[in-house]
Amino acid sequence: MPWSNQSGGGGNNGPWGPRPGGPGGGSQQPDLEDILRKSQDKLRQAMPGGGGGWLLPGVLAVLVAVVIGFFGFFVRVNTDEVGIVLRFGEYVRQLPPGLHVRLPYPIEEVLLPKVTRANRIEIGMRSAQGGGLSVRDVPEESLMLTGDENIVDIDFVVVWKISDAPDYLFNIQNPEGTVKDVSESAMREIVGQSDIEPILTSSRAETEGKVQELIQRTLDGYKAGIEITQVQLQKVDPPAQVIDAFRDVQAARADEERLQNEAQAYANRVVPEARGEAERILQNAQGYRDQVIAEAKGEAERFEKVLQEYEKAPDVTRQRIFIDTMKEVFSNTDKIIIDKDGGGGVVPYLPLTELQKRPPQSPASSTPAPSLQTGGQQ
Repeated sequence: MPWSNQSGGGGNNGPWGPRPGGPGGGSQQPDLEDILRKSQDKLRQAMPGGGGGWLLPGVLAVLVAVVIGFFGFFVRVNTDEVGIVLRFGEYVRQLPPGLHVRLPYPIEEVLLPKVTRANRIEIGMRSAQGGGLSVRDVPEESLMLTGDENIVDIDFVVVWKISDAPDYLFNIQNPEGTVKDVSESAMREIVGQSDIEPILTSSRAETEGKVQELIQRTLDGYKAGIEITQVQLQKVDPPAQVIDAFRDVQAARADEERLQNEAQAYANRVVPEARGEAERILQNAQGYRDQVIAEAKGEAERFEKVLQEYEKAPDVTRQRIFIDTMKEVFSNTDKIIIDKDGGGGVVPYLPLTELQKRPPQSPASSTPAPSLQTGGQQ
């Protein structure tokens, strides 16, 4: 029921009272029903088949144009990428990470290589898809000939990344295949220059460094725009057919080396001790030699002096020698003096040793000693 009939009397009053400008109001109010009807008519005209069907296609056309313009004139470069802009197929510039403006295709085209991603190539083996632990051996890649004409089974991994995006995109056709072929060739060359023993034991790190350097030098010669970040030896063994015998030989060599080390340690301990003892004996001998020579020289000089004195006064010298000799002979013996001419019932006996052993007496307590009659003593 239209609002004009809310009054029930068919007048011009609406639900909010008399209509403006009607018989019961002062000014003319807008007709809401008329406004809604006009809006519906306009919407119908905008729909397909209506009188105004151009509006929706126009809106869609505008939206499509906006989307095409956004993707045609803008490009977004992720943080792990670099944008390589080609204009009519020719390289013109690089774009750093971020949102950039460009000309639409086919005028300009932007390539987005992953420059920070570490790429991995396996040579001599293939890991299972999906990150499994199983590894399949590829003998046509892993078997290599060493410098001493032995065969060694080597599995290794090469890790690389893009260092120069234009060179990487335009100078080599198959980057991954190129890296794989160059790596295998470099490993065969380095292994062919070395014996099998150091490759299996002590020169693994050295081999990795040499191979990495050779791969990088070769790729730089190609201007491949690739940087080799690491070469990892996964397995270095003799061929499976002879690995048991080879391990026996390795064990025997290890025992030989251990015994040599033990012998060398024993020699390092014993030889210095023997050399020290020999040096000590030599020093003692030299000291004894010097002592004997010095004593002989002293005796000779003393004899010459005595001879000179003897030639001057033979009797005096002979007597002096006799006295010195007797003094030396009796220096450590007890001496008793007996007077052969003594008499009168008294034994002419004088114990010089006992007298020398008697302690000295103080002057106050000492009493005058009786005079000793030793007439005729010698």
